[in-house]
Amino acid sequence: MTYDERLAERVRDLVAEHGVTEEKKMFGGLGFLLGGNLAVCASHDGGLLVRTDGRDTDELLAQEHVEPMVMGGRTSRTWLRVDPGALRTDDQLGYWVDRGATTARGLPAKD
Repeated sequence: MTYDERLAERVRDLVAEHGVTEEKKMFGGLGFLLGGNLAVCASHDGGLLVRTDGRDTDELLAQEHVEPMVMGGRTSRTWLRVDPGALRTDDQLGYWVDRGATTARGLPAKD
């Protein structure tokens, strides 16, 4: 399965509000980078992968349609998988894009 092109377009519009964005195909999806740091990714499994700082992971995981990202059998504490059910409206998607963008912008820029 490929990533959802419509979701990627919606993300593209929202993440651009945070500055110059780079896009890269990765993890079978389409990643959106700010300052060289991955912020969010339209997942090939549907939904969105969102970078967090890990401080409020438990609170975020308590939300419906949110689970930890698991890759290679390892569960991440800073990456979350947000299912399409939590991304229906622009406000819902914007919430998650803002979280990922804020986290990525808080990291040292990569050249």
